[in-house]
Amino acid sequence: MSNLYTRKGDKGMTTFFGSAEQYPKSALRVESLGVVDELNSFLGLCKVKATSVQHRVLDTCLSEIITQVQQDLFIVQAEIGGAEQRMTEEKTVWLETHIAAIEEQLPPITTFFLAGGNELAALFDVARTIARKAERRLVSFRHDAAMTGAEKGRPTAYSLQYINRLSSFLYACARYVNHTEGLGETKPTYR
Repeated sequence: MSNLYTRKGDKGMTTFFGSAEQYPKSALRVESLGVVDELNSFLGLCKVKATSVQHRVLDTCLSEIITQVQQDLFIVQAEIGGAEQRMTEEKTVWLETHIAAIEEQLPPITTFFLAGGNELAALFDVARTIARKAERRLVSFRHDAAMTGAEKGRPTAYSLQYINRLSSFLYACARYVNHTEGLGETKPTYR
């Protein structure tokens, strides 16, 4: 038997941490885990690209900040998977501190902007949209779990806050990277 596959999920079912109960892979809980994993993986791409340009926020390289975010997302995944780990309010405050530090260096937002500028900014924009998708899935799962009385794996309010703030952080990163590279923001023309 391979270490990379078990064949246990070949019929579209899966289990979670510490439980033998089977769930369809289409379940909101599974989808929530999957989209947080997608976000975490995409942030790996952002981190690799950020390493080559060495942008800093609060004297910390963006790549190091992203590494911490990836670690935090594993807490969210563990929570959903049914482990004992829980997201904390302090993690959201940490993100807010970094958002504030970035915002101090940027012009105020007066309109929407087209994604792009340079490659790293564009990657942050894609990561932001994945974070928003993750938030929608977590909200759906939390609501569904509340309606059915299923508490195991239900994301906490702190996880929802963190994911919401993460999308703001990623938007700030996209703007910050473009700004520090001297790239202007392009407004939509709506025509």
